[in-house]
Amino acid sequence: MKNIKEDEKLNKLNHSCAHLLAQAVKHLYPNAKFWVGPVIEEGFYYDIDLGEEVIKEEDLEKIEKEMKKCAKDSKNIVRHEISKKEALEMFKEDPYKMDLIERMNEDEVTISCYTQGDFTDLCRGPHVENTKELKYFKLLKVSGAYWKGDSKNKMLQRIYGICFDNAEELEEHLKLLEEAKMRDHRKIGKELELFMSDDLVGRGLPMFLPKGYIVWQELENYIKEKEKKLGYLHVMTPCVGNVELYKTSGHWDHYKENMFPAMEVEGESFVLRPMNCPHHMMIYANKLHSYKDLPIRIGEIAHDFRYEASGAVKGIERGRHFCQNDAHLFVTPEQIKDEFKKVVDLIFDVYKDFNITDYRCVLSLRDKNDKEKYHPDDAMWDKAENELREVLNELGITYTEEIGEAAFYGPKLDVNVKPAIGNEITLSTCQLDFCLPSKFDLKYVDKDGEKKTPVVLHRAILGSLGRFMAYIIEETKGAFPTWLAPVQVNIIPVNCEYHLDYAKEIKELLEQENIRVELDDRNEKIGYKMRESQKNKIPFTLILGNQERDSHTISYRIHGSEETKNVSQEEFIAYIKSVIEQKKLNKDL
Repeated sequence: MKNIKEDEKLNKLNHSCAHLLAQAVKHLYPNAKFWVGPVIEEGFYYDIDLGEEVIKEEDLEKIEKEMKKCAKDSKNIVRHEISKKEALEMFKEDPYKMDLIERMNEDEVTISCYTQGDFTDLCRGPHVENTKELKYFKLLKVSGAYWKGDSKNKMLQRIYGICFDNAEELEEHLKLLEEAKMRDHRKIGKELELFMSDDLVGRGLPMFLPKGYIVWQELENYIKEKEKKLGYLHVMTPCVGNVELYKTSGHWDHYKENMFPAMEVEGESFVLRPMNCPHHMMIYANKLHSYKDLPIRIGEIAHDFRYEASGAVKGIERGRHFCQNDAHLFVTPEQIKDEFKKVVDLIFDVYKDFNITDYRCVLSLRDKNDKEKYHPDDAMWDKAENELREVLNELGITYTEEIGEAAFYGPKLDVNVKPAIGNEITLSTCQLDFCLPSKFDLKYVDKDGEKKTPVVLHRAILGSLGRFMAYIIEETKGAFPTWLAPVQVNIIPVNCEYHLDYAKEIKELLEQENIRVELDDRNEKIGYKMRESQKNKIPFTLILGNQERDSHTISYRIHGSEETKNVSQEEFIAYIKSVIEQKKLNKDL
């Protein structure tokens, strides 16, 4: 999808269309008051106060009709520059505009507003010249939004829309939106009974259902097996920590706003942990190490909690509770490049297994002018950033540099993937840290007998398991590769009266091979059962009738295929086991 905000022409069209929306709403709802209507990557929105009236999805068509009427009036969109005093007088009946104006700098010479017919709105612009240029638009949805994004303020109504300069682009965009809706992991997760959420439990706190938890466990086992082969030592640490732990690490100063509030217990303050590095620092500090011990690779599938804004919460992709595939590598300075290379190799090895090819590597650096966000040590930052840059260059990795995206303690490599729908997301990261080892006074005895401070690599390969799972769901539309599928085989007896015993026999054989299998013994027509099996995205569907029972064979159909194959029991078991063990992708079956 196009980034509307970054396209100059589309930006102007959508900015103007936001005003057209406001004008139409004002016609239909004379008491409406308006907060802001910015252009965003996906189009535009406007936040509106309608008092007691509520706009529903079915009302959008009525608003669109009024927008088209306003556009056909062919009114010039005229810019006016006025003083702050004049602006206050002009918008004195609108508390939201008054708030904007009053917060403007007294030294500003002029304030701009735009008029189209009977509607005037406060705005910097720019806009198209005439409303007749606004022909190809669509209102997409309506939702609630707190004024200024603060839950303590009044809830406003936010209407989203999109505008293009031709019918073809609008139609293409709407098709992409429909595709995105069909791929949305929240929709698929509900249909396939993978996970759920309930406000009684809490927003941003998803619960994995049996089938979803199987996928989650398979991902956990997959990455832990790879890490064990690379010498990682897995640990388990508490989901809470003393506030003093985070004061020592620096997270309390730099990350407090993203943490849940502290809990007071017996004179001590505890917080739900937002990340795991302080705990792993303490594990390293548990005993003195020799340089011969290093590198030490501590890994954990760790439960973390972050107070995400309710508007940012999205299914299992972004929650207030999530599990990280986290690890911290304690190394000597001489080992940095080699260990960093191994992390990068592991990232791309995983991406190969999942056929992830559309990604971008980003070297995230600090903003030297931001003295509050980043640990204040110029020499440390220069050294760390140069180290990462050198390694990436030596590895021949193509990357871009982004200022201001580093962690507060050090620069990092982020691997951003482009999912089938939506915006780019970060899946994997590797961060170089000279800061926290010093804060925790970590040491190792070097070959010369002196105590020295190790360097730490923070890394996550799958990142958040929930986010990774959401990505896979949307990429595959819920049709997981066989090794990952919660149900790998569905057995359908043609007639339960005659074929159920044989179906049970096959089910037992598959279960003995640790294959996840279901038997559909419902009293339904076979065509219905087959459609249900396809709908549930089960990789292999077995159809067992007279021929299969009498010849001790198996007929199977692969999800998405119309072809049915008949093979011996031994052949089928050998085949599906090889598919699972080799982690074959669906396209390779």
